[in-house]
Amino acid sequence: MKLRLQQHSRGMALIVAMIAIFVLSALAAGLALSMKVETRLAQNADSEQQLLWLGRSGVELARYVLSQQLTIPNEPYDSLNQIWAGGPGSLASSNSPLCGLSLDHYPVGEGTVTVKIIDLERKINVNTASRDVIVQALTLMGADANDISVVSDSIIDWIDSDDNALPAGAESDYYQGRPLPYYAKNAPIDDLSELLLVKGITREMYEGSNATNHIPSAFEHKLGFGHAPGQAPEYPFGLKDIFTPFSSGRVNLNTADLNVLQVLLGGDSPMAEAIIKARAGPDGVDGTDDDTPLRNPGDVARLGITGPAAQQLAALGTVRSSTFEVHVTAQIGDYHREYVAVLFRSSGTDVQVVSFYWQ
Repeated sequence: MKLRLQQHSRGMALIVAMIAIFVLSALAAGLALSMKVETRLAQNADSEQQLLWLGRSGVELARYVLSQQLTIPNEPYDSLNQIWAGGPGSLASSNSPLCGLSLDHYPVGEGTVTVKIIDLERKINVNTASRDVIVQALTLMGADANDISVVSDSIIDWIDSDDNALPAGAESDYYQGRPLPYYAKNAPIDDLSELLLVKGITREMYEGSNATNHIPSAFEHKLGFGHAPGQAPEYPFGLKDIFTPFSSGRVNLNTADLNVLQVLLGGDSPMAEAIIKARAGPDGVDGTDDDTPLRNPGDVARLGITGPAAQQLAALGTVRSSTFEVHVTAQIGDYHREYVAVLFRSSGTDVQVVSFYWQ
């Protein structure tokens, strides 16, 4: 009888010991995992700080490039073949500090930055655009006549400071009746996506019909006038391809695309194509060695552009850009982050950072 009790006690002790070993092993594994996670979090936090400073360094590199561009002789213009725009640079830049400079994977400390600079003068400033310009953009997009009236009036109402709605426009009383009520801004647009809040503007109209994969926002609505039930209108490009909320208000004739130039020219496609052909040089491709940029807006006269069209380009066109959007990809090993800045260049030594944020 005593032997059975001893065997039973030994069996229980073995089970308890095994349970204790299992529990201690689990605790040890959990502690090791926790330490690994904490170490990784600490490394990530350190990398985030390094990436932030790399992003700022990329912006400083962009400021340097834009300031140096103004020192290059015989180039009183900004164009797509210059180094800041990703081009090869002209012969005049071969003797400048920009010669041989690459904005792709530029080494900074333990990481690299890739910098892409886009001038915002290649688009039309939506905050200063006239109703006629907005109407022309919508017409070129192929919008319905009713949509054109509603959208153009509503954009003006959204930006102006009063509460008086234009005939087809909308002020706060309209937006307060939406499923999720909000007020008309009655101030300049800060982010172009605000247009999605404006009466009559759908995401297809904003982005173009080639970019329709999205989750509909609560404030989106379609007027549907002039289309069969359930049929969405087709737009070859969107409002975001024509307008910007930041720029000097003039359009750079050396960097604007065909659609923007057509809007400026009242829809005249041959004239817009003539400008692009003239600036692109013999190979017909923008941003290459043989580009022949316009040196001033008056150069369009040699292209046969005269009369009201030439006056429109003289009033709204330029060959210099002053506002730039900078995209910086900062990378350290496997870690990377995207940063965006808006710069304003008033002179060669004065390139100001207007905004800086990460995506």
